[in-house]
Amino acid sequence: MAGITIHEFGVLVAASTGAASADDLRAVPSEVFAWLEAQALRSAEAGESAWLRLTQRRGRRAVQVTSFVGVIRAPDGYQIEVLPKLGKVVEGGDGEARQRLIEMLRCLGSFRHIQTDSAQLLARRMPLLEVFIGEFLRSVADIVKRGLRGDYSLRQDNLFALRGKLQIATHLRQNLCRRDRFFAAFDEFSTNRAENRLLHAALRRVLVWTASQAHQQLARERCFVFADVPASDQPALDFQRVRLDRGMGHYADALAWARLILQDESPLTGVGSHHAPSLLFPMEAVFEAFVAKHLARQLAQPFTLKTQARSFSLVTHRGQDWFRLKPDLLVQASGANRLVLDTKWKLLDGRKATGTDKYGLDQGDFYQLHAYGQSYLDGRGDVVLIYPRTDAFSEALPVFGFPKSAGLRLWVLPFCLKDKRLLLPPCGSLDALFIHRDSSLANGCDAADVAPQDVALA
Repeated sequence: MAGITIHEFGVLVAASTGAASADDLRAVPSEVFAWLEAQALRSAEAGESAWLRLTQRRGRRAVQVTSFVGVIRAPDGYQIEVLPKLGKVVEGGDGEARQRLIEMLRCLGSFRHIQTDSAQLLARRMPLLEVFIGEFLRSVADIVKRGLRGDYSLRQDNLFALRGKLQIATHLRQNLCRRDRFFAAFDEFSTNRAENRLLHAALRRVLVWTASQAHQQLARERCFVFADVPASDQPALDFQRVRLDRGMGHYADALAWARLILQDESPLTGVGSHHAPSLLFPMEAVFEAFVAKHLARQLAQPFTLKTQARSFSLVTHRGQDWFRLKPDLLVQASGANRLVLDTKWKLLDGRKATGTDKYGLDQGDFYQLHAYGQSYLDGRGDVVLIYPRTDAFSEALPVFGFPKSAGLRLWVLPFCLKDKRLLLPPCGSLDALFIHRDSSLANGCDAADVAPQDVALA
């Protein structure tokens, strides 16, 4: 199946324009480009958080992917794999980027069922969509080994032998002159239940999607097992009928994948202002979930981590609170706020310590953290911006102070994706809040985590 691989903020043009593919510019068939343009216009018109935006490159119309990663599927089956921008700079390239993304997705509730070892093995040599398909087929194989679960369902039929309860009124109406028939209602044990219908439908869909011969063969074998079960023609209704009761727990993983495959929306992009085709994920939300999960394990006692706090507003107006202040992470102890943290999915460069470059930092983020510090810490304490670790940003930046808020300090810290730890300032200012770890280990986050950064920051 035709397709290409790009990275976050990659730009696409129509192949018919004659533009040659480059690192920052990739050509797609004209029909696919027209569909992408329509999707970008629809999102803009609806006022949704755009996963595509219209732009121009080299005098040509173009569309640019934003900070969403995953798989875009055009109506004709053309696939565009979008990987994290770290894929441009990691030593392992796209394979390494897929592995990191899969590890981060496991921190989302809807993706806890990903088996990291098998998925990462596939990620080294297969596109992301094939990795997901392989995980779905593996989960269906587990069900097949244990046998399809059936259930009793009420049926009515005109039978040659009485079975169940005779339906007198209907029996007299249909069989008045036929003494060899009995119209009866009875319970029948069958594997034709909502859970099996959904899995059969998902198997048929991945059979169309996959370009891997191995996955095609596995999907056909699984479809044969479900041959006596009709594929669901109303997935939304069947999902409402799903019952993971006693003896059905092993169906949970496969049904989670089936929901993703059949509903054409990822768990994140289908919520709130996000809307995008199947298997696209906003990278900011993925990084935030990853940091939240692992940072909670790094905290010392008695500190706890709270996500998405919303206790304060920026202003009040006519008795109403306006502009709610919602930091990503809040460290508390005995009900008191001790540390405010915000995650940012952006590549910094610690070598660009000039007044012009400012390490690649965004002034708006500093305004935001200043407001958080004033409201949640009463203007005294520490606030933290967390960015992914790279070789160009491998240790904490020198502390930032606010001239009019002398008691408030801002730290910019790297989070090691491979070691799954926040790297603390070497001065020890935040050590009291976190579990002590030997500095040689904390600073020894594998250099291969992200290789030297030679590309422009997004």
